[in-house]
Amino acid sequence: MTEPFTPGVSRRSFLKYAGLSAGAVALGPTLVACGKKNDSAGGGGGGGPIKFWDQPWGTAAYSKLAKQITEDYKPENGLPPATYQTIQWANFTQTYSSAVASKTGPAVSSGGGLQAFQFAEQGAIAYADDLVKKWQTSGFINDFLPGLIETFKTDKGYVAVPSQIDMRVFWYRKSLFDANGVKPPTTWNEYMTVAEKLGKKGLFCFGTGSGAGNNLGAQALLSMMINNGGGLFTPDDKLDVTNPRNVEAMDFVTQLYKAGAIDPGSLSYTGDNLQTQWKTKKIAMGNYTPGLDTDLADTTGDLLVMSPMTALHGDKGTLYFPNNLMMYTESPSQAGSEAFLDYYVHNMKQLWTQQVIPQLPVLKSIVATPEFQKSTQKVKCIKEWQPIAKTYAAQGTKLGPIHASIDAGQALNAFTQTMLSGKADSKAALTKLQADIAALQPK
Repeated sequence: MTEPFTPGVSRRSFLKYAGLSAGAVALGPTLVACGKKNDSAGGGGGGGPIKFWDQPWGTAAYSKLAKQITEDYKPENGLPPATYQTIQWANFTQTYSSAVASKTGPAVSSGGGLQAFQFAEQGAIAYADDLVKKWQTSGFINDFLPGLIETFKTDKGYVAVPSQIDMRVFWYRKSLFDANGVKPPTTWNEYMTVAEKLGKKGLFCFGTGSGAGNNLGAQALLSMMINNGGGLFTPDDKLDVTNPRNVEAMDFVTQLYKAGAIDPGSLSYTGDNLQTQWKTKKIAMGNYTPGLDTDLADTTGDLLVMSPMTALHGDKGTLYFPNNLMMYTESPSQAGSEAFLDYYVHNMKQLWTQQVIPQLPVLKSIVATPEFQKSTQKVKCIKEWQPIAKTYAAQGTKLGPIHASIDAGQALNAFTQTMLSGKADSKAALTKLQADIAALQPK
């Protein structure tokens, strides 16, 4: 998740906010695999170079190239150079929160997808308004995919700028569909028909998991709520978990369970377990990241991204996570931080053209490259799913610390365990979830 800091706040009160980013679940390269805590990271404040801390968003080749991009930076006007430090996913929130609280943290970083909002609440973020204005003036702002920049706008300014996208999409295995004479569903009604037919063959059509370290189940359920025009909040950002659209969506999931679409064992599936189910062709259709074929190293073309389905009232939608880059108030040079961040965003295309990152790009110019266009399933995600995707804030618009707390907490996971059992009363389960989320909000 993301977390906070205010100059002078105690380390203990700061650490309590720490949690895991939605985009950093340990499920393989696409969702980022956890490693050992990196204890050698240096600080960004107090003079010296701009220190850029970055997570390993792909294989070792990713970090090597990101480091090279950083070291190729040639600052102008006497601004400081930049150095690169990999921060491993294991215990990354503690690494960031401890360093920022002791003022030995980075000047610029990636990190958890919601991290900037909570750090901003605590006073540790240097807002990116001047950089955004520069991009507006130059026209570079128009290179970003629609809606991404505004995702990071708060009442006080832009807490970060987008760097990559993770989202939840439906995949299907073409050979299983063809063998059973079914086509990818385009509506929820068609979905139920397909699920019933394949369920009789022992094939699962809501492939997901909710075991240790696996948040895909929770994210799949929230994606279904958003698909049906629901979400956890109202359009004016008030908590609204028990709305009728959410109840309908969860009733539909229960019907899918009864149709045999959900593996009863999914309650305990880790990321590895879930991938095994896909590999062994137990799952015919399921909700996953845009990198399922990458995670499974499947080059057969048998795994395909579906087009978004139309739900019960004509709605389309899904959950997504706009990962980002942020600047901190503890920097040897705020002008230097901004200049480096500007440079890095303009040069990060190499991460996709050299195919070392499985997440989706945020720039249209990267999407248009021949190298990215070869990834046909990811191209489909950008073309068909990104325009309808919404964040944890849905049906509201403003992300903030509460969404980070939801992401890091156990409320959604407990709810998922209840729903994937196939025995839940949807309204009761959602009522419990609403109470659990309400308890996370400041009094």
